[in-house]
Amino acid sequence: MRVLYDIGIVLYTVLLRLVSPFHPKARLWVEGRKHLFEHIEQTMEKDAAPIWFHFASLGEFEQGRSVMEAIRKKYPEEKIVITFYSPSGYEIRKNTPLADYVFYLPTDTAVHARKFLDIVQPKFALFTKYEYWYHYFRILRERRIPLFVISAIFREEQVFFKWYGGFFRQILKNVSFFFAQNRDSVLWLRAIRIRQAGLGGDTRFDRVVELPKHQRNIPEVEQFLNRHTQVFVAGSTWTPDERILAELFAVQEGWKMLMAPHEIHEAHLQEIKLLFPDALFFSRFANYTTTEIEKASVLVIDNIGMLSSLYGYGRIAYIGGGFGAGIHNTLEAATYGMPVVFGPNYARFQEAVDLIGIGSAFPVRNAKELERIVCALSDEEKRSMVGEAAQQYVQEKAGATQIIMKYLETEGLIG
Repeated sequence: MRVLYDIGIVLYTVLLRLVSPFHPKARLWVEGRKHLFEHIEQTMEKDAAPIWFHFASLGEFEQGRSVMEAIRKKYPEEKIVITFYSPSGYEIRKNTPLADYVFYLPTDTAVHARKFLDIVQPKFALFTKYEYWYHYFRILRERRIPLFVISAIFREEQVFFKWYGGFFRQILKNVSFFFAQNRDSVLWLRAIRIRQAGLGGDTRFDRVVELPKHQRNIPEVEQFLNRHTQVFVAGSTWTPDERILAELFAVQEGWKMLMAPHEIHEAHLQEIKLLFPDALFFSRFANYTTTEIEKASVLVIDNIGMLSSLYGYGRIAYIGGGFGAGIHNTLEAATYGMPVVFGPNYARFQEAVDLIGIGSAFPVRNAKELERIVCALSDEEKRSMVGEAAQQYVQEKAGATQIIMKYLETEGLIG
């Protein structure tokens, strides 16, 4: 199985190189790893002994952010190095003040893992939620460098729990401790004889619970809304989401929508323009007349980094991705005390299941179901009650960062 794993890593790298001239993300992935070790060697301070955080992408960065912030605040002398696998994380957070060094992660081969660890020499490593790399994990253990997975979550259908998953179970056994999101994850690990796990919670709650206190005022959004209260915020949308939203807004009156699509390249923005012919675009807002702004019901946010503040203007949130691989972050909306709506592919996301269970989230399969939900939530008393339950859920789930910090301090790894 290890041979197949190594071949798979090589084939995946070759494939990305082949498609990189035609695919922007693949091109960034490839370009970002050119001369990578030389860059790391030239950048890293010798004998820095940093804490190593690895994130698959931007979402995992936000998930681990609260732990980095806690370390930065309490132990400012500690060095932090961040690696990303995906360009969507690296390109956006490569200049984050939370880290001393930010790099792409070299591909998971034995040679790369050894060379990376030879240069960086971390005092310990924290991976977030998932991404289990065989060679990095094995060599960390060989070198007795503690490895932790925070906000870990496991489900029965994963390969670790199949009869043929022995190789992948072996990867997990290299982890020093799992801080699991829920009790089921701890039990699944124990079922495969992994005892170094405990209930740690989800660090995203610690991050999002603070968002309303730091909401940015956005003058263009406020001018567009003009004190309008019936505001629908659609976050991280994909084309299938946008299609049912277009059907909704063709019949729904009295609402304005702030839409932040997941992809903001020109081709996708043109698709949105066809679905919403009268939509305004944030990047061109200064060019619109007062009359155009007053008449428009949709403002498309065609940049990155504003979504967590946009939710503060809303009354109902729609979270994209539920007609594809899975929904995006529901908690950033819930923390503002809003009902949350999303497509049918949500089962892998514990917080979505929980929010549905308390009556604060609503899955929809088509535009008609979405219209019924919005009509029901147009009643302000009902909407407020549902939204308050969502906000209370977020507040009650906070505290994972404190658990992780206490563990690291007790083990003498920091402090």
